[in-house]
Amino acid sequence: MQIHGPAHLQTTTSVEGTQSLQPTDAANETHQTNALTSNPAASADEISISQEADLLSRIGDIPDVRQERVDQIRAEIASGVYETEDRIDTAVSRLLDEIG
Repeated sequence: MQIHGPAHLQTTTSVEGTQSLQPTDAANETHQTNALTSNPAASADEISISQEADLLSRIGDIPDVRQERVDQIRAEIASGVYETEDRIDTAVSRLLDEIG
């Protein structure tokens, strides 16, 4: 299958074979110029990106690991202030909700 622009001519001559008739370069340029002059919108391409697509494209810019947060939690664990009774209760409760 071939897809051609609006300035390309193609005809078939018989069932046994196809013949592609193409205008000469000068005729092709004249036809394209006339098409662009008569319809200026035909020469302008436009792209529109949805908000969702924009957000998805920016996800790759977010680092996988927030190293400063990891360092902070490691320091809290090392100093003994991270593992509080409330945090342990919350973690156990979430674990039980997931498995039960």
